[in-house]
Amino acid sequence: KIARAVARISLGQQETITLGNIDVHRDWGYAPDYVDAMIRIISQPMSSDYIVATGVSYSVREFVAQAFAVAGVSDWEPRVIIDPRLYRPADPKQLVGDPAKLRSIGWRPSVTFEELVNIMVTAEIKKWTA
Repeated sequence: KIARAVARISLGQQETITLGNIDVHRDWGYAPDYVDAMIRIISQPMSSDYIVATGVSYSVREFVAQAFAVAGVSDWEPRVIIDPRLYRPADPKQLVGDPAKLRSIGWRPSVTFEELVNIMVTAEIKKWTA
């Protein structure tokens, strides 16, 4: 939702994006990294539970700011409308996983938060300019 809207805003195809609480923190991860984690997990000789996470959290606000930076939009705050109706009642302020056990089988995320946002926004810009 964010990457698509930011791309469209940067291309003049949309004016604003409406979001809920942008101060919650999440453990953002790259899907291909998570697929690699799953392959490593199912390749283990004994089954076990693993937490697939980066171990680092960033706020939705940081995601939005980074997305607008990638799109070349410096004055992003006026383009973001916060709607309290979109707040989730039981939404934890911080969600971050501990990937220590997963690291013990050789997994590490290959993409940083900044690279993840760049990949997502760049793909959306290409999509909307095609």
